[in-house]
Amino acid sequence: MQIEYHKWWSPSLGQDMELKVYGYYGKPMLVFPAQDGRFFEFEDMGMAQACAPFIEAGQVKVITVDSIDRQSWSNQDAHPAARARRHQDYDRYITDEVAPFIRQHCGDASIRMITTGVSMGGYHAGNFFFRHPDIFDTVIAISGLFQLQHFVGDYMDENVYYNAPLAYLPGLSDPWYLDQYRQSNIIACAGRGAWEDEMLADALALKNILEQKGIPHWIDVWGDDVNHDWPWWKKMLPYFLEKLQLPSYSGA
Repeated sequence: MQIEYHKWWSPSLGQDMELKVYGYYGKPMLVFPAQDGRFFEFEDMGMAQACAPFIEAGQVKVITVDSIDRQSWSNQDAHPAARARRHQDYDRYITDEVAPFIRQHCGDASIRMITTGVSMGGYHAGNFFFRHPDIFDTVIAISGLFQLQHFVGDYMDENVYYNAPLAYLPGLSDPWYLDQYRQSNIIACAGRGAWEDEMLADALALKNILEQKGIPHWIDVWGDDVNHDWPWWKKMLPYFLEKLQLPSYSGA
């Protein structure tokens, strides 16, 4: 499997940021790590190997990024307003730096991407998809939350509101967003096993919102034995990639 490592100084974040690229060809898939995770987590936890058939067939080119959760939502030493502002810096990093890098790497300035992640990465995947459907046309959010009360309690300001899909989606009426959602692949998954209660509740709440807005979606609920843990996530992501029926590309 072709693997590349990249590092650059991020003007959006004021620090070095690292990422990896897996594969030569295929639809780009941006992977967010779990809470406080790093860009190498996808490989270390066996997810790259689980997705290897899709990478090696040229169906997906996987890009794994660092999180800055310790500086933003999970930074309990900072006021929620400061955490939200720091996340906005991360939003700029992804949209203004990573997305252009991916498009250049793919040789296509307009290509839209898959985004995915597990746990906190599932939150990021969902939030970035709903905020930026001009960049992403597919989301696979696995065991993720879709609101921020777990981190900031009842605190709410504009930056928190617009990064909590369960807050901003119900009132969203802009056809520019809704039309793109309706043409996209929206997948969210949670289990009924240990440590999945909050994620299951949020997935079902998201399902209700999307149904009310007439937005096609697939909210998939797995069994009572499906826990919030890597062995299940390694089964889930390849399962959903297979269902997308992505074309193969050999580069020939």
